[in-house]
Amino acid sequence: MNRLILSFLGSGYIRPAPGTWGSLAALPAAWVVYVAAGPFAILIGAAILYALGIYALNVELKDTDDHDPSWVVIDEVVGQWIALLPIAFGAYSAGVNPLLLWPGIIAAFAFFRLFDIWKPWIIGKVDARGDATGVMLDDVLAGVFSAMVVIALAALAHSGIIGEIPDQQ
Repeated sequence: MNRLILSFLGSGYIRPAPGTWGSLAALPAAWVVYVAAGPFAILIGAAILYALGIYALNVELKDTDDHDPSWVVIDEVVGQWIALLPIAFGAYSAGVNPLLLWPGIIAAFAFFRLFDIWKPWIIGKVDARGDATGVMLDDVLAGVFSAMVVIALAALAHSGIIGEIPDQQ
């Protein structure tokens, strides 16, 4: 069960780039959660997956030197869901289908992967902890940084500086 959680239903075993596959798997999963229960459910779901990830990592990796195996992607799912929160809440508050905000979804995905791979500033410091909290928390921070970029890009788009707002029909 721990491996099923940590690999996010097996998506962490897809090669190459399992972290990217885990992030991609997070997108339709977030959509299902949004449709079923709204944007707050994505936030709550991310918190639950974070806690499950910490627990499962502590159990699964207690007797190994590899603190962050490549097949562990639950951290990517949590971070990706955080990166998607501005789109989910924005669409919900505007009463539009979040898929109409597809440029924001692409930006959330791309910036999350960038911050997760690059690990700038505090993200890298947290990752260097070498424990379950470091594995999970660096992706939370990458998700928060990505969400901030998504918000900034949305502000620019809504101001007319970049792009156009999709038709809300």
